[in-house]
Amino acid sequence: MGWKCQGLRWSGAAPVLGWRRGEGGSGGGVRRESVLEYGRDLGFRAVGARVCVGARGNVCPLGALVAGRGTGGQCPECARLDRAHSVAADTIADDPRTYRVYLAWFGPGMVKVGITAEERGSARLLEQGAVAFSWLGRGPLMAARRTEDLLRRALGVPDRIPYARKRAVRAALPDLAERVAEIERLYGRAVALEGWPPSLERLEFAAVDHAGAFGLAGLAPATGVVVELVDAGCVAGRLVAAAGPDLHLATADGGMIVLDTRLMSGWELTAPAGGDGGGEGVVTVPVRDVDNGGVQDELF
Repeated sequence: MGWKCQGLRWSGAAPVLGWRRGEGGSGGGVRRESVLEYGRDLGFRAVGARVCVGARGNVCPLGALVAGRGTGGQCPECARLDRAHSVAADTIADDPRTYRVYLAWFGPGMVKVGITAEERGSARLLEQGAVAFSWLGRGPLMAARRTEDLLRRALGVPDRIPYARKRAVRAALPDLAERVAEIERLYGRAVALEGWPPSLERLEFAAVDHAGAFGLAGLAPATGVVVELVDAGCVAGRLVAAAGPDLHLATADGGMIVLDTRLMSGWELTAPAGGDGGGEGVVTVPVRDVDNGGVQDELF
């Protein structure tokens, strides 16, 4: 049995792909990780079928197959199990940990409010592809939730921004000063609101920028977005940037494709036919053309 991809996570400020081989034990067999480096070739070929990644660190007891275009990588049963233990789904009201409320900036006019466990630091912001952010406050989970809801209702700040919108602006971001200024203006409006829970400690404004960690300087506009992986399909190119779950790959034909690594989870991946690394830079999986919304003719 080969190595199955477990998706991407951020370790510090570096993107890391997780892998699992074997099904033994509650931890789901042997695991390893590979750190991705900008400027290096990256390539792989999908093998067989996509299998559910399981839930809460355990393999799927059904070994269920999942659709290639889904970003979850889980069967309905495992997805329900994960959701039952999810803070984001409001299923845990008595979590004793300290939480932080944040404002995250993804592009002009795209700021969202959210919460994350304080112990995770800025990992949640890196996972979402936040180009910049600032903390707003810290306190118990329910106080953080009430503050998040207050900002949504009073200021019209969303708690989610679609990835398609985030990707569309990454290659044409304003400079650092403009990014910081937009967050700071909204921060000022947020802390001036009445109705903050007394148990939530307000934090001073301090912008953190991830453009360097993501490799966004000089990023070329995307020409295509991978739709799904398929058996024997290859993805190869030079990794130039990563943001959230997205990898930006420069391909041999001069294109720039975006690969959402959530589509990789559950696949067994091997080196492409051209050898290790990026091979010949060939992409033979379905790709949506960013310019016209269609699927490129050469791809199946």
